[in-house]
Amino acid sequence: MIIYCYDKCVDSESRYYIGTSGWTYESWRGDFYPTDLARTRWFEYYAHHFNAVEINATFYRSFKIETYQKWRFKATTGFRYALKAPRVITHRKMLVNTAQDILEFSTCAQQLGETLGMVLLQLAPNMALDFKRLRAALQSFHEPSQVAVEFRHSRWEAAETFELLQEMGVAYVCADSPKCTLQARLTGKRGYIRLHGRRVWYADDYSEAELHEIAALAHGMISQGAEAVYIFFNNDIGGYAHRNALKLKEIICQ
Repeated sequence: MIIYCYDKCVDSESRYYIGTSGWTYESWRGDFYPTDLARTRWFEYYAHHFNAVEINATFYRSFKIETYQKWRFKATTGFRYALKAPRVITHRKMLVNTAQDILEFSTCAQQLGETLGMVLLQLAPNMALDFKRLRAALQSFHEPSQVAVEFRHSRWEAAETFELLQEMGVAYVCADSPKCTLQARLTGKRGYIRLHGRRVWYADDYSEAELHEIAALAHGMISQGAEAVYIFFNNDIGGYAHRNALKLKEIICQ
């Protein structure tokens, strides 16, 4: 018998959306997923433990409209998806002349209906500091306030950047990695925290003290007026992501 863990921290009234960056990791079988659980039921199991997931696959390839509709149908009440914008937009075209690409992606994303929480726009590290280009791209999205921008270079850590995000109600991604220090910054109605691993990319285990720090940052965003805070663990190697996410959920919902 499969016993699911479902509690008030993953219900439809939650202001904290906690999950991992993906759920289809084979290495999680026997660690997170029971060994006898069919792969076709993994999402069902995942959604009974977490109320959000960040889908990175949309960065690498396109999906049919039917796939988005299937994701929407599978979602439990109150569950939210965060979709990573395609790399053709951010890493190949560097946001240049991407209005049509964004429109096509946004049309697909809207198939998720109320289960669409956020869209992650991760800028390429070598993209030039160009506020006009960023503004034009953000304006091309169906709902800019559902977009969270992750900057991969310190050149973007400027007052003009934050002013632009605040003006458009776009979320600033508070990222934690070996190359950047986690900081609290709220620029829209939603907070977005992305955890890649503090010491090692994608393969670092957050300590309980560090998870309390992350919880405090999330609570602080709510106290500042955020309607919701999205928190995703991208340290999936070694199974750290789901273990850290479960522990954070326990801490944040105390």
